[in-house]
Amino acid sequence: MAIRLGDEAPNFTAVTTEGEIDFHEWLGDSWGLLMSHPGDYTPVCTTELGKVASLGDQFKARNTKPIAISVDPVDSHNGWIGDINETQNTEVNFPLIADADRKVASLYDMIHPNADNNSTVRTLFIIGPDKKVKLSLTYPPSTGRNFQEVIRVLDSLQLTANHQVATPADWQQGDDCVVLPAIKTEDIPSKFPKGHKVVKPYLRTTPQPNI
Repeated sequence: MAIRLGDEAPNFTAVTTEGEIDFHEWLGDSWGLLMSHPGDYTPVCTTELGKVASLGDQFKARNTKPIAISVDPVDSHNGWIGDINETQNTEVNFPLIADADRKVASLYDMIHPNADNNSTVRTLFIIGPDKKVKLSLTYPPSTGRNFQEVIRVLDSLQLTANHQVATPADWQQGDDCVVLPAIKTEDIPSKFPKGHKVVKPYLRTTPQPNI
């Protein structure tokens, strides 16, 4: 079954490099970043997990917990982590799920038979504290994920969740935001005291409210 935006992220228990977890319990009140990988000791994924580890402080500042998954066992994961730390000059500080029976991969529709019936595709999910899926991105095996974009999306999602704004094309931290359509124009001044601009009745902008 395909996982769509707004769906509740399926819960599961699994063995990881940091012990057995109940996924929803492990997330707690945090945001989650769930990344699938086709297998251990793969070159592109080695760089990706190293990048996530190096961005640990940025994810922590956004109350976001990364976690990775592949169909390999924990012993293999632990060996791979050693390679990641060595080659990417970092310390992997998040769990890797061992999914040998493909239970989690099936829950999250990570097995695409036309791609490979035995390994997971490279999908990334952002999951909110409400356990709802906020973003999914699926990459081909040859293209490394852009984690600056992942952080940008996290910032945008958290702005929407906390401040009733959306973000326009190519938005970056500090840029103006878009007032959500549900807010009446006459109510904008009380909600956004930094000011606003009415470009069109349906397009109202305001300075980023949390800086």
